[in-house]
Amino acid sequence: MSSLAKLTIKPVTRQTKLSPIEARRTKLLTAINEQIEVAEAAMRGEQYAVTAPRWTKNEAGERVRVQRQKVVRSWFFEQDGGFYVQCKYGSKPISLSKDGNAVFVKQLVDVKPVLETLRSAAVNGELDAYVAMAINAPKSRDKST
Repeated sequence: MSSLAKLTIKPVTRQTKLSPIEARRTKLLTAINEQIEVAEAAMRGEQYAVTAPRWTKNEAGERVRVQRQKVVRSWFFEQDGGFYVQCKYGSKPISLSKDGNAVFVKQLVDVKPVLETLRSAAVNGELDAYVAMAINAPKSRDKST
């Protein structure tokens, strides 16, 4: 028996990049999963922080890469006697319908199920069109604030 006969050989073409839609969906899913962690930490009364690499100068003046704690900003906030949950792509809130861009819940414990629903919608591709609208929305040029 030859050496190659022992191996399982199949034809394959390597996928080098994700399509733009898949890349956006992956980025959104990563952010939603992070927000679920933020909601769980908020229910425990804590802040959720991740370790992120940053460049800084040491005593000798050289640039070195260090690990720093970064507090993740939540997509939900308390207002009107309850909590509003926004889904964001980057820093832009996604308009979930023509009526609004946030889901209202009465208690903090209801935030996590909303985020899990948004995650399942993102997995199924239901948010792809809304993400595309958020990306292609015209930028506000008003600087009179």
